[in-house]
Amino acid sequence: MSERLVLAAKERDDADPLADRRAGFVLDDVVYLDGNSLGALPAAVPGRVEDVVRRQWGELRIRSWDESGWWTAPERIGDRIAPLVGAAAGQIVVGDSTSVNVFKALVGAVRLVDDGRDEILVDATTFPTDGYIAGSAARLTGRTLRPVTPDEVPAALSERTAAVLLNHVDYRTGRLHDLPSLTAAVRAAGAVAVWDLCHSAGALPVGLDEHGVDLAVGCTYKYLNGGPGSPAYLYVRQGLQDRFDSPLPGWNSHTEPFGMREEYAPVAGARRGRVGTPDILSMLALEAALDVWDGVRVEDVREKSLALTDFFLECVAAYVPAGRVESLTPVRHEERGSQVALRCADAAEVMDRLVGRGVVGDFRSPDVLRFGFTPLYVGFADVERAARLLAEELR
Repeated sequence: MSERLVLAAKERDDADPLADRRAGFVLDDVVYLDGNSLGALPAAVPGRVEDVVRRQWGELRIRSWDESGWWTAPERIGDRIAPLVGAAAGQIVVGDSTSVNVFKALVGAVRLVDDGRDEILVDATTFPTDGYIAGSAARLTGRTLRPVTPDEVPAALSERTAAVLLNHVDYRTGRLHDLPSLTAAVRAAGAVAVWDLCHSAGALPVGLDEHGVDLAVGCTYKYLNGGPGSPAYLYVRQGLQDRFDSPLPGWNSHTEPFGMREEYAPVAGARRGRVGTPDILSMLALEAALDVWDGVRVEDVREKSLALTDFFLECVAAYVPAGRVESLTPVRHEERGSQVALRCADAAEVMDRLVGRGVVGDFRSPDVLRFGFTPLYVGFADVERAARLLAEELR
């Protein structure tokens, strides 16, 4: 069985149209399956960051706001992210953390609807911070917060619903939720949909424009490989931009940012999502990291992602003793993101031993092993090796 799977992995790697992308990253012989938490370092980043520090900051200093394009970086980099999430230019601004952008988007969503709508729906299975922020947004706007699962959203929608905060991919299980149909249901109910794309952007097609998404946020340090703490982004649909009222107005989103006016006058477009001075060092590291996407089709990334996760599940089934783990990740492709989650009673200890043997995934309390598959640098031989060593540890 092992020889068959090793041969199958080699054949698939030899035929992989994305195989050459691996050379664009700084990697070693470790099987890195934690790109769903922190993407690997793109090889172009260190040199570009050195230029930003030594020349742009060290020599040009304040002139770099104009001469090096620092001032326009949030929109420029947003336009580079836009094709990866199915958005036209001019709708994404980069800056702040995911959490801050969730707050902007959710409060902004409530302000877009009729005041009579007094309820916010939030994904009951969401990453905890999204839930915390949804609770704060509800208190701030005088709304009631109602947690529901994504499957329950259509039935929970009513004339009371102001906004709905959903995750495109469940961070624990890797389950992909139905963005098109859920967005359509929310809009049909007269509410505003806010999507968290942290575990989908850069791993699969999103189709923000195609599916009429109103507002979306996402991080850039996972599948977009922007680096630890790299800035997040905010998507505001073109048709809503003139009405989007951010709860965090700042001088960077003022129509006259250097006018120092006492009264706030919001700038036009997605720039309304800006607040304070952009975090230039991490932002320009992200810009360099996005070079690895030049010439890459997200559809090809998705095809390989599904092939990698299918192959991993096949290898796990072949190698791991029966009953030792339980897969929490959906079998159906239309319900799967780019990770596999396995339930295992001693998951924390197993992952520690795996990391010691050169297979890096992560653990989620209380009993989940998570393996993220980044198609730009993970190959099929990596997948086979990871499953084989996992089986050895589980024995």
